[in-house]
Amino acid sequence: MRGLDQMRDVTIAPLELNASGADFSYVLRLDADRELVLQGDAGYSKKSEREQASYYFSQPYFKVSGSITIDDKAVDVSGQAWMDREWSSQPLASDQTGWDWFSLHLNATEKLMLFRLRQKDGNDYCSGNWISRDGKTEQLASGGIKLTPLSLTAIEGRKVPTAWRIAIPSRSLMIETVPLNARSWMGTSFPYWEGPISFGGSHRGVGYLEMTGY
Repeated sequence: MRGLDQMRDVTIAPLELNASGADFSYVLRLDADRELVLQGDAGYSKKSEREQASYYFSQPYFKVSGSITIDDKAVDVSGQAWMDREWSSQPLASDQTGWDWFSLHLNATEKLMLFRLRQKDGNDYCSGNWISRDGKTEQLASGGIKLTPLSLTAIEGRKVPTAWRIAIPSRSLMIETVPLNARSWMGTSFPYWEGPISFGGSHRGVGYLEMTGY
């Protein structure tokens, strides 16, 4: 991934993104006409009611164009993308077991970022950011977000919640998500699940889900 000559720091765009493997490759251009979104309090994103936090920004407005080649056949593609950058010296407390994180492109052009830090006592910490079509943001309090697993997928001896119901009463949002590939397991030295999702209900759209600690 590299910045092109016209790249602006406030948008981190335009970018060129290339990748290749044994039987695929892609060349993509990412453009954005809106500035980065600072998560949390001006970029300071709390992860518990104690001292756990990170610095966190997103670029949810990427417009993508380019081509994907599979088995030597090239296909022109276009769509949306979302980039996160987050860093912390202490992301989890000792009684937190992992997280469930969503980035959602709503068909009505709003964006939504949500996460849940799971705690051993069941008092999970949630946070979110509703991003309006004009770029304005509204932080969502933990008590105003309800994330409910709907189904589990057995992967590598684990049971992973790959379908979810998400409710945000203050925004009249009630949706259910489904994965594109329920077996999107990353068997790395730090194993976790991540992959694209779609959703329907009060709102429709596409997004991405990442889960750790299962």
